[in-house]
Amino acid sequence: MAPIAVGDKIPDGTLAYFDAENQLQQVSVHYLAAGKKLIIFGVPGAFTPTCSTKHVPGFIEHAEALKAKGVDDILLLSVNDPFVMREWAKTFPDNKHVKFLADGAASYTHALGLELDLSEKGLGTRSRRFALLVDDLKVKVANVESGGEFTVSSAEEILKAL
Repeated sequence: MAPIAVGDKIPDGTLAYFDAENQLQQVSVHYLAAGKKLIIFGVPGAFTPTCSTKHVPGFIEHAEALKAKGVDDILLLSVNDPFVMREWAKTFPDNKHVKFLADGAASYTHALGLELDLSEKGLGTRSRRFALLVDDLKVKVANVESGGEFTVSSAEEILKAL
């Protein structure tokens, strides 16, 4: 399957998260995205070095600037279970705007065409590192990394595109 690209409509799918009352919730991506401008960014895994020290902190740090440019929501997607995502989110106490969403079976990541097979490293199927700018379900910017790079999917790169 070809990776999601500019001009494509994002597929629908179900992701999981814990709400403010610590209750496990399932949510439709189209429910989150319809009629909104949002960023969906994906990382290979929770608690991994680049994800935890650069990628996620960048979106947390620049969330207000992104919102000032019309972004309604910032969604973080990782192929991890919702329990791991909840605990990872707790490591970012200053976060007010990034929603940590779990794609435990990688089904949504696969629908995006952005899966990464890391079985040889004992990690199974993961997500490629990416950042999408989506406006009312349509992809306006698709910044997808090659291999283990972190060059085009940062919050700073998305800010440049707004």
